[in-house]
Amino acid sequence: MPNARVLEEKKSMVAGLVDKLQNSAAGVLVDYIGINVADDTKLRKELREAGVDYAVVKNTLLRFAVREAGFGELEDVLQGSTALAVSKEDPIIAAKIIEKYSSIVPGDAFRVKAGFMDGKVVDVATVKEIASIPAKEELIAKMLSSLNAPLANLAIVLDQIAEKGGAAEDAPVEEAAAPAEEAPAEETAAPAAEAEAPAEGTPAAE
Repeated sequence: MPNARVLEEKKSMVAGLVDKLQNSAAGVLVDYIGINVADDTKLRKELREAGVDYAVVKNTLLRFAVREAGFGELEDVLQGSTALAVSKEDPIIAAKIIEKYSSIVPGDAFRVKAGFMDGKVVDVATVKEIASIPAKEELIAKMLSSLNAPLANLAIVLDQIAEKGGAAEDAPVEEAAAPAEEAPAEETAAPAAEAEAPAEGTPAAE
């Protein structure tokens, strides 16, 4: 029979789990039994850097927590080893990282049991779908790229128009310059020749 102190500790742990479940955007339950130390270390580091709370939990305590949090459907998967990964803000990142390691670790040594999102329990297939959604940073990058593309294309078109416009403006100047230089030369040459012709036939002055 557990003493009062142990019971209080367990109640405190359950309350902490309930808080995680109710105040997180999403979470994933994992069977971690076959992951090796190296991969587990990498996994925990990546989750921590992404702001995901990851911890191994006892099924007996988690059963009380899921009931109190309104996720009673999760009781069916609380068998064997269980780890809980929750994210308070990003609804995608926990599933994305867990699913990545699930594909790295061979066999069923590290597998998703179930998950929850927006206050609803989701199955393994849905967790995989959530994991396939681009992360927030990727979505922002794609959005900025789509916004910048039309501006870049517009700049190219304007440059091309400016180049063509410059060529069109230069052409008339060159064409107009040719007659201006050649015409006066022809017109002035003829009178000069005519002025000299009579001088040859004119009798010398006596």
